Amino acid sequence: MTKHYFTRFLLLTALLLLANISTADTLHGRVVGVADGDTVTALDATNTQWKIRLMGIDAPEKKQAFGSKSKEYLSGLAFNKQVTVEYNKQDRYGRTVGKIIINGMDANLEQVKAGMAWHYKQYQREQSADDRIIYAQAEEQARRARRGLWIDADPTPPWEYRKATSPDSRRKTKIHPGDSIGAMATDMRRKIMANAPSPGNPDDAPPGNPDDAPPPP
Repeated sequence: MTKHYFTRFLLLTALLLLANISTADTLHGRVVGVADGDTVTALDATNTQWKIRLMGIDAPEKKQAFGSKSKEYLSGLAFNKQVTVEYNKQDRYGRTVGKIIINGMDANLEQVKAGMAWHYKQYQREQSADDRIIYAQAEEQARRARRGLWIDADPTPPWEYRKATSPDSRRKTKIHPGDSIGAMATDMRRKIMANAPSPGNPDDAPPGNPDDAPPPP
């Protein structure tokens, strides 16, 4: 009886593994455009365009150091090449997120190996267990060899750059007393306080009100 249940368990496990593998789709086409170091456009046999976001990596933004070089490197690997894309999702921008294979070569991994992209660990769950390890090792090797963007001791990851330069971040930027605008604001505040109504007026802020203090650095 125990052997019978064990056999059923093995069969069920195998079926689950096959189900996970079958969720990955593939498309074949030619790369006709490279937007940056982790995004390309491919044209399939029906002349349908696919915007592909390379899975498992994050390349420098265009205005970052190595942004242009990362794009150039990916262009050298993939532009005008016939590719196979293994994918299983679309991102919120409608791009197909997948792994680009060129004659058996993983172009996503090559970007990391060359120091032209980070291993995007925030989304590594979308990768296979083997790819997670391989990509992480490739990044570490590129870092130690100071290849590509790792020539800098502490390069800014693109996800941090995007966060710092987002509209929401700019709106939250505070005026510092040390800069020219901050100095003008502080001086104006002092003048307003000097002309404020006499003590006792209910419109006056009490001494030490946090609103009167200069903004934090």
